[in-house]
Amino acid sequence: MKKKILITGAAGFIGFNLAKKLLEEKKYEVIGIDNIDNYYSTKLKRDRLQILKKFTNFSFFKVNICKVKELQKIFKKTKFAYIYHLAAQAGVRYSIENPKSYIDNNIYAFFNLLECIKKFPPKIFFYASSSSVYGDMKKFPLVETNIGSQKNMYSLSKKFNEELSKIYSNLFNIKFVGLRFFTVYGEWGRPDMFYLKYLEAIRKNKEIQINNFGNHSRDFTYIGDVVEILIKLLDAKIKSKNEVYNISSNKPIPLMKMVSTLDSLVEKKPKIKKVKLQMADVIKTHGNNKKILKLIKKNKFVDLSLGLKNTVDWYKKYKF
Repeated sequence: MKKKILITGAAGFIGFNLAKKLLEEKKYEVIGIDNIDNYYSTKLKRDRLQILKKFTNFSFFKVNICKVKELQKIFKKTKFAYIYHLAAQAGVRYSIENPKSYIDNNIYAFFNLLECIKKFPPKIFFYASSSSVYGDMKKFPLVETNIGSQKNMYSLSKKFNEELSKIYSNLFNIKFVGLRFFTVYGEWGRPDMFYLKYLEAIRKNKEIQINNFGNHSRDFTYIGDVVEILIKLLDAKIKSKNEVYNISSNKPIPLMKMVSTLDSLVEKKPKIKKVKLQMADVIKTHGNNKKILKLIKKNKFVDLSLGLKNTVDWYKKYKF
């Protein structure tokens, strides 16, 4: 009998790639939830879903998890072995424009899910956190126990969920695993991410802005590596009822190196305008990944040049 796995945000970047890989392995039944909101291209989300719907072991519910009654109906019908909660309002800069969206979609929606699993607990509840919870730290690499001050509503919502999971874990004996993602990139990514803005600028012959005059560094982590880690966690021996892991390559790369790598992969370069630092941004991310690697025995990550090549190849097929 196939293990039933619930993925919220199944039409999203990480959710889609994870669902597709699980479905290809054929030993899982994946149930996807997404509200297909318009924060970014609904066409992209529907195109992702069309791929997933080709699998006979996939089913989908268009549900807004802010609406608890709709969510409860699903949990009453199906017993999930594992849950990956990857749905959220994304975007650090957007949190300045619309902070309420992060209260509703990141905090309130998370609470609704916890109320459901309180009655119908899975073996493990995995949930997306973020490297943004660390804030602007000065000591690198960042370790899970050393947290700074959150700089925006997005990062605050993620830290709040980590704290809320501790409470529910203790009160209701539920196993939680928090996933602090570090700048995930790759095929089927979000259009608001820099590398896809770069490619769109070429396609539309437009200018692209680089914040902080290009002086950012990011711990870019390829989507293929992220999915591999998430699936390996299913069989990992996680002893604690509540754990948090950095999901990172442990290799910070200057943004301008990403630009030069992209330049080498395309025939035409976009126009670039360097602008000042945005108030919600952190200067550098660099996550220590020793904790997760020890658990799942992974020792190799996809190099940025290969990850970007795969992404550019996908983009050309998808857009052209």
